[in-house]
Amino acid sequence: MSRKRYNKLTIKMQKKLVVLFMFILLAFVGLTYRLFTITRDNGERYKKQVLSQQRYDSKTLPFRRGTIYDANGSVLASSEKVYNVILDAVAITDNKGEYLEPTLNALRSELSIDTDSVRTYIEENSETSRYRVLARRLEYEEIQSFVEMQNAENSLIKGIWFEEEYKRIYPGNTLACDVIGFTTSDNVGSYGLEEYYNDVLSGTPGREYGYLNDDSNLERTTIPAEDGNSIVSTIDSNIQRIVEKYLKKHDEEYKNNAHEGNGSRNTGCIIMDVNSGEVLAMAGYPVFDLNDTRNTDALIGMPVLDENDKVTGEYINEENLDAITSDSDVFYRHLNALWKNFCINDTYEPGSVSKPFTVAAGIESGSITGNESYNCEGKLEIGGYKIRCHNRYGDGYLSVAEGVERSCNVNMIYIAQATGKETFLDFQHIFNIGLKTNIDLAGEARTASLVYNKDTMGPTDLATNSFGQGYNATMIEMMAGFCSLINGGYYYEPHMVSKIISPSGATVQNIEPRLLKQTISETTSAKVREMCNLVVSGANGTGKTARPAGYMIGGKTGTAETLPRGNKEYVVSFLGYAPIDDPEIAIYVVVDRPNVPGDIMDDAKFATKIVKGILTEVLPYKGIFMTEELSDKEREELEALQIEIMTPPVTEGTGEEGQPEGENDNPDGGEGTGTQGQGTEGEGTEGESPDGQPPEGEESPQKIWTTFPIDPETGYAIDPQTGDYVDPETGAVLGGSYEEGAESTQTPSTSPEPTQEPEE
Repeated sequence: MSRKRYNKLTIKMQKKLVVLFMFILLAFVGLTYRLFTITRDNGERYKKQVLSQQRYDSKTLPFRRGTIYDANGSVLASSEKVYNVILDAVAITDNKGEYLEPTLNALRSELSIDTDSVRTYIEENSETSRYRVLARRLEYEEIQSFVEMQNAENSLIKGIWFEEEYKRIYPGNTLACDVIGFTTSDNVGSYGLEEYYNDVLSGTPGREYGYLNDDSNLERTTIPAEDGNSIVSTIDSNIQRIVEKYLKKHDEEYKNNAHEGNGSRNTGCIIMDVNSGEVLAMAGYPVFDLNDTRNTDALIGMPVLDENDKVTGEYINEENLDAITSDSDVFYRHLNALWKNFCINDTYEPGSVSKPFTVAAGIESGSITGNESYNCEGKLEIGGYKIRCHNRYGDGYLSVAEGVERSCNVNMIYIAQATGKETFLDFQHIFNIGLKTNIDLAGEARTASLVYNKDTMGPTDLATNSFGQGYNATMIEMMAGFCSLINGGYYYEPHMVSKIISPSGATVQNIEPRLLKQTISETTSAKVREMCNLVVSGANGTGKTARPAGYMIGGKTGTAETLPRGNKEYVVSFLGYAPIDDPEIAIYVVVDRPNVPGDIMDDAKFATKIVKGILTEVLPYKGIFMTEELSDKEREELEALQIEIMTPPVTEGTGEEGQPEGENDNPDGGEGTGTQGQGTEGEGTEGESPDGQPPEGEESPQKIWTTFPIDPETGYAIDPQTGDYVDPETGAVLGGSYEEGAESTQTPSTSPEPTQEPEE
């Protein structure tokens, strides 16, 4: 009986189970169909939504940009890890919104973020936004307390994460700003080494991928970033600081002097190793802060530029600064003028620093021996133009060496005529004038269109080119060529980087000095050096004020008129070397339109004073011994600067005027075979003897300028007849023009137009 009831119950239950199974089966069929239709009709939308929720699990890993070191291993530029604060609006509103207030409070208290705007954004995007940047480039110290609160046990701070990237740091701020350059917000180099070596310094970004595997579990795959290589520059930051110190001192002395504005329109300095082409220091003024490149304070004192980047005659001050910064195009135009490197980017007429090049070309080509003498009467007429010497009163007969010592234009004109335009231009090319040096810096100007060729040069152009007028060059062009004049004739390609190293510190590449050619023979180089020595050591040398206490150096002063001629605006300079017997370093200082009255602007002392200050500190730093006796005044000056007096163990005897014993104003001797100083263009050589020597018994004219009264305010002599300022030592008339046309005061139309901007 009980077995029968059990069997009936079992059958009844089986029927119920079958019915239940059918219902379940139908439900699964329905769900399957529904999933199919969802996938078919809305699959892509849901896929995007899932991926968006996993966005922070798939991200780019930044690379670390390579470091820039100076020659001593000091850091000039490095990259520091920083953090962007990222908001996940979906995550912060999860769990019925209990994360919202704790997270907003932490953002406000620990990161100083405006939470009112964050709250509004969350309310409007709580279902869609998983990535919004709340703050950029915070250092770890700034986020540390927030991270600790977020990671605490039972923390309710959610929906905030930190994205890593790198920020470029420049420890020296303004130090070597023109050389180093900077990076944009996307880590790309602009200007200087940062731009030129951008591919070397840049690495490869990595990637972290987040994805769902076959079991719907989140998996991650990471491709690590590859950091960039680092570079070791040739810049010695200690020498660089000395250079920048004296450029700033010049600006402070002359700013707002004759007119509103900086101490000069531009001031530049290069110091180079003469036997390798390595640049030890390169600086311009004004400077800017590499960590704050758009700081408008650096613009004050600069000229106001028009839409063609030409100077308007006004200067940036507090009153007109807002008008400049309010227009983005105008603002960037002036920032670009601030950021560019004057030493390689701007062109100018070099002036008398080119006279050693003229002499070297004449001697090396055999056109002159260097023993000739030429008569200077203060001016020489060529091609209908009266070309003046800086000493309008005339120096009489001068040897070639004395012509360099006194910076006689007429002397150089005769030498250029003897050389001839074709040979003269050939040597300009040999010295790399008109050609890029290919220095490893971004922005070097091209000057090919700013020099003459054999079809465009006339007799007047040859004459003015002989003393550095009528053609344009850059500082780095003149410096590289000059080093070859004094180091035996060896032209090295100037360079800024000596080594490339990997992130691990291994050497990737050594960049050795690159000798490109020999410009002149060692014999010619020695003669040119002897003549340049007289510029500083000679009794009538124009560069005596460049000599640092305890040292004798060589070099050449330079003064060049700007266009239009007669505007009383000049570029003055000094190009020199030390030590005098075996040059190790060369220095070039250019002062573009010093902020002084035009009547006294063409005085190279504005440059030589800077040179003296720089070398007074650089030469002891380089371990170069003093060779000259110190006066009491010089000892006091050095003690005030706290500079150690570095004297050699044994001091050789010296002659008068601080010259080596036996040296005189004409180191090449007396007798000259000459080439009659006759130009190839058929120009006359009035005032010159047939054999290139003064007639027997001929004496130089009396130095009448030594009798002029001295202006107590300026220290210059004043010509009683003209009222011109005159250098009481050299007889140079200040503030005048070197060329007087028969009907015009302009240079011939065949002359290239000088520019302060590089050729595009």
